[in-house]
Amino acid sequence: MIFEDLPTTPTSEELIDKAFSRAARAGRARRGLEAQQSMLQTASNIVSDNLENVVTAWPDFGYEAEVHPFYYELADAIVDVDELRQHLSEVMWASRKAREIHEEYQPKLRKTDVDTARKHRKQAFARLADVVEQVDDDLRAINEARNDLRDLPDIDPEAPTIVVAGYPNVGKSSFVNAVTNARGETASYPFTTKGIGLGHFEGADLSAESERTERSAMRDHVRYQIVDTPGLLDRPPEERNEIESQAVSALEHLADCVLVLLDPSGECGYPLDSQLELREDIADRFSGVPTLTVANKADRSREVDADVDYHMSVETGENVEAVLDAAVEAIDYEPELPFER
Repeated sequence: MIFEDLPTTPTSEELIDKAFSRAARAGRARRGLEAQQSMLQTASNIVSDNLENVVTAWPDFGYEAEVHPFYYELADAIVDVDELRQHLSEVMWASRKAREIHEEYQPKLRKTDVDTARKHRKQAFARLADVVEQVDDDLRAINEARNDLRDLPDIDPEAPTIVVAGYPNVGKSSFVNAVTNARGETASYPFTTKGIGLGHFEGADLSAESERTERSAMRDHVRYQIVDTPGLLDRPPEERNEIESQAVSALEHLADCVLVLLDPSGECGYPLDSQLELREDIADRFSGVPTLTVANKADRSREVDADVDYHMSVETGENVEAVLDAAVEAIDYEPELPFER
């Protein structure tokens, strides 16, 4: 995942201490004017290089962004990408300023006496410290963004993905657990306190009784992602907060198929009419993406006065594999073979 290897960002105090302690060590290895020149060279290089590294460690969020739209939207939901870019821009300014200070003072340390050179070097150190202190708030904001983003879900935006949606307690997590090895594998991410479940399965995991075709055989070893979305797609848009709405936008870039689960029995605690309204909201939001409506808990109720694609019961296993197979068929993903390149 693109954010997990971001290094810790130093504070201004940590960077200044590092630069000046290394400079003092470099100065002890020289004498006279060379000592002053070496100290300035070392301090300015450490400040400039470390600040530049803070910026270049981040992926490009610019016009031709290196970041997939899915992760861009998630990052924007959590840290505000525009603000982050501004902080990075300020730090890059400070990096360039450190080099300018070196270029300004280094000539002053040549062809002069040691006392005057020491005076100029101290002036340069004071200016370097001032520049770094000016971006202390930016450095802290960047490190906070790094901490918020490094634990985002490890989702492959390029992998074929099924998003499971619907009101709470309709059986979303049970379905995901039934068809993957997730077994309740959830994590709380910054856009929801309820967590998102992520599971994987391969085409070969589908029912052995399914009719085999040349195309389905090709999909046998395709790795599919299936995402359970409690806290995001389990209530109408007007009830979602801003961060959750942005996270839903991120899912638009991820979903290749959406399964909307209903509970006609009403045991979930929500009337069927409300569940159907949510289904329409989801279908509108994910327009252009295949959306299947699945009435779960078929062992308890099959009375659905609405169009559904499948009746299913996760508890008894009825049609679970059929629903999953239908989602895979709807995605219609064909792996790229080596000889097709």
